[in-house]
Amino acid sequence: MKFKDYYEILGVARTATVDEIKKSYKKLAHQFHPDVTKDPKGEEKFKEIGEAYATLKDKEKRAAYDDLGKHSAGEEFRPPPNWGGNNGYSQNQYSQYGQQNGQNSGQANPFDDIDLTDLFASFSGGKRQTRNQTAAGQDYELAAAISLEDAYIGTTLDLNFSVPEQDAQGMVKQMPHTFKARIPKGIINGTKMLLRGKGGKGFNGGENGNLYLNINFLPHKLFKVNDHDLLIDLPITPWEAALGATVAVPTMQGLVNLKIPAGSKSGQKMRIAKRGMALRAMSKTNDEHGDLFAIVQIVVPTALSDKERELLTALKENSSFNPRAHFE
Repeated sequence: MKFKDYYEILGVARTATVDEIKKSYKKLAHQFHPDVTKDPKGEEKFKEIGEAYATLKDKEKRAAYDDLGKHSAGEEFRPPPNWGGNNGYSQNQYSQYGQQNGQNSGQANPFDDIDLTDLFASFSGGKRQTRNQTAAGQDYELAAAISLEDAYIGTTLDLNFSVPEQDAQGMVKQMPHTFKARIPKGIINGTKMLLRGKGGKGFNGGENGNLYLNINFLPHKLFKVNDHDLLIDLPITPWEAALGATVAVPTMQGLVNLKIPAGSKSGQKMRIAKRGMALRAMSKTNDEHGDLFAIVQIVVPTALSDKERELLTALKENSSFNPRAHFE
């Protein structure tokens, strides 16, 4: 029979761990999946990858495969005497296997004309398995930019995109996908939503792949987002900061009045409770929200009237306040 180097097919070392073998298999199976690959030999490679993985992921099959020794890919070879005996198999049993598959059991070597794949397919239970491997469809990712207003109340997106799929004639083409995706209110910026079964079609009865929707918020002219909390810069005048005031602050539900304490500083955060984004973990009867934080920004007028200049000059001449006293 001809030797197949399963380690070489999967691109791993003979000392590779099961996790390394699995990781390599997933990568190569996606690369050469018939729905994706443009390689004319892609389907053949896809089957070889599945065959290699089916053997090397199984502890007993891998041990028996390693017992065959090292050979060049495609090299004619014969298993050593009593190969498989450690797993309860003998040449006599494989001779019977040859009879079951239409071979002459009187041949000198019962392994002649047996494909290595078929040999390992029958290794557990003595039954041939199909050579057509099933595989899940390709997973895809899409970026979706939504407004803060849509994130606040929830929305439905009309998704239109194309993915490579096999048509009825077996040709791989860019096939359109169109469906609606419900975005729940209070979703966090940067969330990766899982839409099961909305990816590429499975192969040979395998499950459809998944679609991952990366949600990003469009920049807002007033608000910044921090998880479920919102932040807004709140400009106030020097006299509002010094004397205190009540000012109107925008929220996602309209204006609210906020009391500015006398002596407020630039950069100071003032909490407006439950005026942030909805909490997705909320119960149906308790509509909880994050908070809105107003960040004080003291703004100095750039153009002064004569009266304003007169008043500020008088303040300068009469005030003992020294903001740089700590320098001395």
